Amino acid sequence: MNQKKRLAIFDRLAVAIPEPSTELNYSNPFELLIAVVLSAQATDKGVNKATARLFAAANTPQAILALGLEGLKEHIKTIGLFNAKGENIIKLCRQLLDKHTGLVPKTREELEALPGVGRKTANVILNTAFGQHTIAVDTHIFRVSNRTGIAPGKNVLEVERKLDKWVPRHHKKDAHHLLILHGRYTCIARKPRCQSCVIEDLCEYKEKTG
Repeated sequence: MNQKKRLAIFDRLAVAIPEPSTELNYSNPFELLIAVVLSAQATDKGVNKATARLFAAANTPQAILALGLEGLKEHIKTIGLFNAKGENIIKLCRQLLDKHTGLVPKTREELEALPGVGRKTANVILNTAFGQHTIAVDTHIFRVSNRTGIAPGKNVLEVERKLDKWVPRHHKKDAHHLLILHGRYTCIARKPRCQSCVIEDLCEYKEKTG
């Protein structure tokens, strides 16, 4: 795939998805951080249900620590892996207060040093909360990048590096959400909806569905 085709793909996705954004509900960087930590191996819908209750009760590091681990678990018990996630969130809140005056840091290194935060989560926060040109490669982005030929790679880091290199500059900020939403609703895992796809003629997937 050449750059001319990549540019055309992102131009079309940007028209088809005029307001690309996360489907997680949040009102500040801290809420987003908690929601993203909870979203690992969970649906955004399930996370939003839990965080609606949680954030009404506690939406600062201090307030979550005041709930305590058991109190926090009560709010997130509908989410998979809630025990481990709850422990990480308590540690994360302590670290935010101890090292960052309760604020979510704005660098990858500081974010990745937080309990429960890996490269993907850090990239989501940098992009969605702080407008940086990072792309967090989740299952949707990995699938779309490989299937279309935009940025094929054997692992998420390889795909991320290729996207970072090849996504046209003016689409960098929104590329993360454009690709996720395209993968979530059109280029779905089992039977991609090629007939209704706006980039069907540009995509290099050989087994297009009718």
